[in-house]
Amino acid sequence: MAKALVFFVIPFPLVLVVAIVLILSTDTNNWWALIPALPFILLFLFGRIARGFGSIRSVRDLMGAAGSLADGDYSVRVAGTRGSTGTVVASFNQMAERLESAREQRRQLLADLGHELRTPLTVVRGEVEAMLDGVHEPDPEHLGLLLDEVRVMERLLEDLKTLSLAEAGPLALHPEPTDLADLAGDVADAHRRIADAQGVVVDVQAPPLPGMLIDPVRIREVIANLVVNALNAMPDGGSLRLRVEDQGSSALITVSDTGVGLTDDEVEWVFDRFHKGSTSKGTGLGLTISRDLVEAHGGIISMDSEPGAGTTVSVALPKLLVD
Repeated sequence: MAKALVFFVIPFPLVLVVAIVLILSTDTNNWWALIPALPFILLFLFGRIARGFGSIRSVRDLMGAAGSLADGDYSVRVAGTRGSTGTVVASFNQMAERLESAREQRRQLLADLGHELRTPLTVVRGEVEAMLDGVHEPDPEHLGLLLDEVRVMERLLEDLKTLSLAEAGPLALHPEPTDLADLAGDVADAHRRIADAQGVVVDVQAPPLPGMLIDPVRIREVIANLVVNALNAMPDGGSLRLRVEDQGSSALITVSDTGVGLTDDEVEWVFDRFHKGSTSKGTGLGLTISRDLVEAHGGIISMDSEPGAGTTVSVALPKLLVD
């Protein structure tokens, strides 16, 4: 009885080896020892066989799912399994999820693009038809309106070009030694006339920060996007504050306004493509592009906002200096 109990504590593979040795033994008196081990031997063998059939079934499922994926069905998934086959299945499902997400983003982009182009095209068509029908003359006022709408479409196409370059892979930058404070001051000066017309007081605090190795064209675009958004949030006056700070290993740019502010839900989606706040007059791509440009520099962009209290956007750039 004690000899029989040994099989209950020995691991299955070892039992199988011992059993085979006993079978091959010429001493038939030892064969009785196989009787308690037979259930374990059979379980082990059947388990191996079932696992083999399971792997074959998983491979067959993978082949079928791959065919569906090739036909454009990105919703297809394969049931998970264990072992090396399970790793392949998990990788396939992850790939299918990414393809499905990319297709949905492409659909949404085309829908949003159509919506963004429809408004200026409708205005242009209406104005041209009114001129042709003699409703009003092609005077500077109405021609200026047409020009404004053409500029909107032009800006949209430029933004889409920048966005496509950013999403196609690492964005090509042309870094050069730049004084970040001077760059911020130039952007503020370029928008001061618009700010004055809206009754917005612009306050710039940017101590000299020379030698920053950045792409000045791209970072200027980032700061300009943030300033324009701040001005759009204050059509009836307010205060815009632009700061550049040296924080040791990084340089911090902040643009704050006293506009209407955003809710937490709006802040969550504010960097998505074509997302617009209630006061936005742009293409809805400015913050998305700004995020991509900042991240291409190895930086971080974030937003803090409160309804009725205004918004602050912060950009932290690694301080790569040129001696």
